[in-house]
Amino acid sequence: MATGVTPPQKSAVWRRLRQRPAAVASAAVLVVLVLLALGAPLLAALEGQDPTTYHDDLIDSARGGVPIGPYGGISGDHWLGVEPGTGRDLFARLLYGARVSLLIALGATAVQVLLGLVVGLAAGLGNRLADQVLSRFTEVLTALPMLVIAISLTAIVPADFPRPLLLVLVIGLLSWFGTSRIVRARTLALKKLDHVAAARLGGSGPLRVARRELLPALAAPVITYAAVLVPGNIVAEASLSFLGIGVTPPTASWGQMLSTATTWFRADPMYVLLPAGCLLVTVLAFTVLGDAVRTALDPRERSRLRVGTRAARTGRSAGAPAAVDAAHEKEAVA
Repeated sequence: MATGVTPPQKSAVWRRLRQRPAAVASAAVLVVLVLLALGAPLLAALEGQDPTTYHDDLIDSARGGVPIGPYGGISGDHWLGVEPGTGRDLFARLLYGARVSLLIALGATAVQVLLGLVVGLAAGLGNRLADQVLSRFTEVLTALPMLVIAISLTAIVPADFPRPLLLVLVIGLLSWFGTSRIVRARTLALKKLDHVAAARLGGSGPLRVARRELLPALAAPVITYAAVLVPGNIVAEASLSFLGIGVTPPTASWGQMLSTATTWFRADPMYVLLPAGCLLVTVLAFTVLGDAVRTALDPRERSRLRVGTRAARTGRSAGAPAAVDAAHEKEAVA
């Protein structure tokens, strides 16, 4: 019988999440962000703009392309102003950039989780030789510099290859090692349990054992780690785009916008603050929600933290003299 998350446990997890205001606020922010990204065409049409049209009449060519008007050219036609140098609508580009950044981050996370599950289960369920080979292979790949490999891959891949898909593959294929280690360690512990051993002795093959006995029990740690991977992948996409090897214009992404905003932060601070603020809020929301999911799925960790904090507080208030006396006794013996 598999030891997965039962319906009562699922309701308990949801209850623990709802009891944490930070988790609820983070989830609400992410839901709003996803809705804005999905509704980017509709919202841009509502504003009457699109992310690719140039507006040369809205920038001051005599000043090098600085937007005309206060706060980056904010007006009734351009709700967040326009992009310096091109005059493209900043509101539309932020919305479409959210779609690209989130799509790359979630796609890379899916690749990481899938590869990590396959390699981790193969190492945990295989014999000793297979475990050692896969473990050493994972360690070698972990030591490779991801940034250098990413630059090399983007240099040799044809220019007509979809760049968002390339970033998903690069980030996912070069960052699945943590998931593999977690799955392997958990698999080695789970396969010693009675129901898993009974299934293996009963003639069930590795695939059947993994699907029916192990995957339900692996769901909680894998989901928790995936929630932590998403903000890291958002930052990775922004970093690669910032270095000029990620998403290329006219496709909008927050990292690509920041890469061009570095030359405008004095003349037009809004062009820097808006994509940087969106990136900060998204990463922070995913990080807080991932920590809340981890605590909700493993309440023992929160209990241990609470007990340890209470014990330390009690020790400081009531047990300090005893601790001092014990230290003096040890010094005397020495």
